[in-house]
Amino acid sequence: MKIRLATVQDVATLARLESTQLQDELVVEQRNNSLSGQSFSKVDLTCLVTQHWVVVAELDGDIIGYVIAGRWSFFKQWPIYRNLLNRLPRIDYEKAKLTEKNCCQYGPIWIASEHRGQGIFEALVLFVRKAVAKELPYMLTFIAEENAGSFAAHTRKGGMQVVDFISFDERDYYLLVLATSDSFF
Repeated sequence: MKIRLATVQDVATLARLESTQLQDELVVEQRNNSLSGQSFSKVDLTCLVTQHWVVVAELDGDIIGYVIAGRWSFFKQWPIYRNLLNRLPRIDYEKAKLTEKNCCQYGPIWIASEHRGQGIFEALVLFVRKAVAKELPYMLTFIAEENAGSFAAHTRKGGMQVVDFISFDERDYYLLVLATSDSFF
């Protein structure tokens, strides 16, 4: 398995995975398209690959996982991210005051179900964390309250810390932060 930064050549595959895995976080009973997720277009993904951070896990030439991190300048075009930006001054994080200039949005992360539990999650988070650390000290993400698997992975395996709880668009979310540099631990 190889963990690497995505390239423009990966965009078509990433767009297909984004569209086909959109409801992957939901339990089977919720997968009736009543809850909508966000899927990035090829244009969005090209921007993320060339100007932000997209990391892929590749096995035998196939992308089996990916994680995205991006600056707020990209993400604030969507209402939920603007909501997060507005909350930053009120977040009580013991290590620093989070701002638009010292953190980025982390996620989504996706790993093919047949490859989960094999250390790919940790490898993707570590790689993106090191890549982001060159420019920003923190990554912020949100996880739906009902997504217990993702919450457990991010807090136990990813080392993320819960810093807030929000409601948006009739769903509840945990806000989590991760320092990108080992010097913060």
